[in-house]
Amino acid sequence: MKLRPVVLVLLILAGFYYLTSRLIPQGALADIMEHKLAETKGLIVSGPINHFGLTEANAAPTVDAEEQQNIGVYKKALPSVVNITSTQVAYDFFYRAYPQQGQGSGFILDKDGHILTNNHVVEGAQQVEVTLSNQKKYKATVVAVDRTHDIALLQIHNVTNLEPATLADSAGLLVGQRVYALGNPFGFSGTMTRGIISALRAVQLPSGVKIDNAIQTDASVNPGNSGGPLLNSHGDVIGITTMIATNPNGNADQSAGIGFAIPIATAKAVLGDFAKYGHVRRPSLDIVTIPIGPDIAEELGLPSMPGILVERVLPGGAAQIAGIHGGTQRMYMGNEPVMLGGDLIVGMDGDEVASPQDLGNALNEHHPGDVVTIVVFRGQKKMSFKVTLSDAKETANGQTA
Repeated sequence: MKLRPVVLVLLILAGFYYLTSRLIPQGALADIMEHKLAETKGLIVSGPINHFGLTEANAAPTVDAEEQQNIGVYKKALPSVVNITSTQVAYDFFYRAYPQQGQGSGFILDKDGHILTNNHVVEGAQQVEVTLSNQKKYKATVVAVDRTHDIALLQIHNVTNLEPATLADSAGLLVGQRVYALGNPFGFSGTMTRGIISALRAVQLPSGVKIDNAIQTDASVNPGNSGGPLLNSHGDVIGITTMIATNPNGNADQSAGIGFAIPIATAKAVLGDFAKYGHVRRPSLDIVTIPIGPDIAEELGLPSMPGILVERVLPGGAAQIAGIHGGTQRMYMGNEPVMLGGDLIVGMDGDEVASPQDLGNALNEHHPGDVVTIVVFRGQKKMSFKVTLSDAKETANGQTA
């Protein structure tokens, strides 16, 4: 009786062996297990599929009129847009030199290889390299710069078949007009974004200079777009992308839907000076100034109003010829020696002048040779002078206005 359970177990084992080794082909059980596992993971299908019920277009994909315009702008403008890599020497914690690169954009002006971009794209660079739309690279030289308006003129040599950009007139731009930004954002070359002109307004560049009628756009622009063209719907250049407004609550230097471009009319004026004089002609009063607040003005016996104090007039300069006086009393403001006792400039051509920036912006609306009216206080006496502006390039040493 005790052998009966043992015999029963042996019979079950023998039957299982016979079933797996004879009735089921070798490896079939493993295949079944693998198949079930694969099915649970979605890796295979249980059998061939004869066809899918796909719905296909009857012809090649087409584009609508708006898309066709986008494509047309891109095809027209792309060959004239370049990527710019600037390299300058930087130093690590141990004062070991290493190359530091910056990225920007630009566009070809003529068959001679002149390229327009922002000054901040190439400023301080020991080497500048330009990559064309065909990915060929060329060393570039910096021909001229206008730091005030953040414009730089480059040139590449011995290059054939260049395709210059077409420059439009930026005087008649309208808010709501469609625009396109083309350039090299974050190093992604040949990138085009689209938006509208959001506003036409005066903005202050990082240099401190105010640009009238700067083009504000919601077209996405990011680091690397600087110096690239802002285009109208015909693919013509209406501005130079130069600055983005970033989120004041964040640290990321990236698009916030507000970008600015220097109007191409400003760039044309700068290029005109480059061509005629080799530099940008800046109107100047030939004076060295100090900004003065109401408290300091009152201490100096001047009306308690903001203005800029004339510390020094350059000999033979525009201000001296007109009769404006510089300082005669040597004193110290903090640790800096200054000359006090000069005239306090408070206005120019009817506009208030409360800071050097106000005066600089007022001067930027004029040219050398223009006659302006300068309003000053000499002590408590208010006076006006007619001043013929000079060329700042021709002034003596010193920071002048």
